[in-house]
Amino acid sequence: MERQDPTVYASQGKEAPIPEQQITHYAEKGFMLLEGVFSESEVLAFQQELERLRGSTATVAPGETITEPESGDVRSIFRIHESSPIFKALAADKRLADLARYILNDEVYIHQSRLNYKPGFRGKEFYWHSDFETWHVEDGMPRMRALSMSITLTENFEYNGPLMLIPGSHLQYAACEGETPDNHYEASLKKQEYGVPSDTQLEDMVNKGGIVSAKCKPGSVIIFDCNTMHGSNGNISPEPRSNVFFVYNAVSNQVASPFCEQPPRPEYICSREHIKPLP
Repeated sequence: MERQDPTVYASQGKEAPIPEQQITHYAEKGFMLLEGVFSESEVLAFQQELERLRGSTATVAPGETITEPESGDVRSIFRIHESSPIFKALAADKRLADLARYILNDEVYIHQSRLNYKPGFRGKEFYWHSDFETWHVEDGMPRMRALSMSITLTENFEYNGPLMLIPGSHLQYAACEGETPDNHYEASLKKQEYGVPSDTQLEDMVNKGGIVSAKCKPGSVIIFDCNTMHGSNGNISPEPRSNVFFVYNAVSNQVASPFCEQPPRPEYICSREHIKPLP
């Protein structure tokens, strides 16, 4: 189905916090890559916190640490904007939050946050999907008024499973067939099998827009619309691919009841009870 919502909500004439051509690219393609946003010293502090959390997962609430399906290596740690003072400050950093507020033209809050580790040699793939399809059906997010920001903590090479995006795919909503299984999130965070588009849908999108791999240095920020189709290959190289991931949602777009016959997902995946606009 054709998209009904804007991609950039800012009113015409409102000054953007980044060059206008980058905003235009985001509106047309559904994503943009900002390189060198964070300094080497900032990235080093983030990397140290990344390792600290991986080594002390006992301090994280049950369920918030996701492991690789076969190796048992840490794959993701959720709700880091609550458990880590460093990443709480990063989520509210004006270089990120001001851009989110501009694009969404509203006050924003963190819908979801996590660390992604994708270890070398055994980091598994994550299949093509649109986040909004899941956030709408399983979380009850009303509209396409949210975006994701991935802050890279290691270099994204072409061979260590970088984020891949389909340009222009955000302009269509790819509804997925089948019913959502009970407690789907428990399996989907390890391996995405439901809530994924059909081969025909993907082929059509790739024929129109192609595929872009987000190769970049540490300290870069990849911003993509909630409806942009994306995924990543497995990592069989020695180089890990780690990043900090924040989802910014407009305060006016807070989640309601899920649009499926399932109870709401846990708070660490979807902020529902503890919503606080970023300062």
